Formats: sequence, structure tokens, C-alpha cells
Amino acid sequence: MVRFDILTLFPGMFASTFESSLLKKAREKGLIEIKVHDIREYTEDRHRMADDYPYGGGSGMVMKVEPIARALEHTLPDRKSAVVIMLSPQGEVFNQRTALELSKIPRLVMVCGHYEGVDERVGAHLVDREISIGDYVLTGGEVPAMVVVDAVARLVPGVLGNRESAQTDSFSSTLLEYPQFTRPAEYRGWRVPEVLLSGNHRKIENWRRRESLRKTYLRRPDLLEKVSLTEGDRKMLDEIVLDEECKG
Repeated sequence: MVRFDILTLFPGMFASTFESSLLKKAREKGLIEIKVHDIREYTEDRHRMADDYPYGGGSGMVMKVEPIARALEHTLPDRKSAVVIMLSPQGEVFNQRTALELSKIPRLVMVCGHYEGVDERVGAHLVDREISIGDYVLTGGEVPAMVVVDAVARLVPGVLGNRESAQTDSFSSTLLEYPQFTRPAEYRGWRVPEVLLSGNHRKIENWRRRESLRKTYLRRPDLLEKVSLTEGDRKMLDEIVLDEECKG
């Protein structure tokens, strides 16, 4: 079981995401636990100010260190077996490997930044690591927190009905996933590849590997540099490259 604690200025943003689909079922089964905490509850002024103007001037507001520190101390009095993460555009880029790593940690606490930024002392003294979900700017860390929870939760044992689903997903093996089809076998003249209807599991497995390599070559060739390819994979990839060059 993995517990997620999310510290945010906007707790209402999470309700529909965590009360739907797979995450809802996983919570009901006790496989994951999710708690959302309002940072404003840990302010000490009557206006519940969680942000202030930046020292040195500049545009925007900066989230204050004190309420975040109090929220963390209240939520996590003992940091043993827990990792505190701040969602930040300055963090390490989140990927499937990171998701798998985090799925083995019993408790994850996520701090959602907002406004112009977060007081630097939060990252320097209060969190264990910073994570970004990509090289673009969002209004806050709430959406990235949802992404991290979703990606990590589905890797927790028992969350997916079929464990192989997580193992064959795109990026789990560094390659993109092979094409998927279901009934009907033909629609508007668009036919499912005959090999998938053949019942020959070896041929199906080979076709899926080839198409996974093809899709990765065409859409994310950079990923091919990160995966260990067998001699058979390299032969298939050479054939794919030749096929595509002939098409061009």
C-alpha cells in the first residue's frame, strides 16, 4: 500500500480525479490512500496569507516557507520511510522509471507550488527531491501531482487487474507500445491485421515487437538509444528503416 499526501492551496481541484476510475477502485480496495491538505490551514494570520511579494522586487507572488513547513510537520511528524517531493519546473523530469521507483516507497508527500514560485528555502531544507512533468509552464503543481499519483498508483501491486498491463505499457520497456485492436475485425473497410486473428502466439509476439520498434522509430527515435536491443531487434529495425525509406 502506498499513501499519497498532497499539500496544496487548491484542494478542490483533486476531487473529480481521485474519485473516478482506477484510482477510486484502488482506494476502495485499500491499495492506495490519498489525503489532500490545504496549506492555508497552516497560516497564522487572519487573512490566511500563504504568499507574499518577492524580496528584491519583481512580478508575481511567492509562496511562503512557514505554512509549508508547518503543514509538513503536521502531516509527517516522522519522515522515516517517506519521501517529500515538490512539483517544480526546475525538478528532474518525471518518467516511467521514476514512477516505478516511487511506487516502492510506502509514503509520498507532494508539495504543489503556485504563483510565481516557492520560497527557495522549501526546496533547500524541507523536500527530498523536486520533480517536473515536462518543459512547459503550468499555473501550479496540482496537475503535475495528479499525473504523478496516477502513474505511480497503477504500478502498485493489485491496482491493475492484469499485472502484465503495466509491464507492456509504453515506456515500461523504453519502447512505445505496439498497436492495439478490438472487435469488430472490420469497420468501414479498416481491417485488423490478420496476424492478430490467426491464434499463432509466436507470430503475434513477433508482430507486436516489430510494430513497437516501428512506432518508436517513427515517433520517438531518441528512445532507441536508451534500450538494450537484441540481435533480432536490430535486424527487425534495419528492415523497418529500409521499409520506411522506400515509402519516402
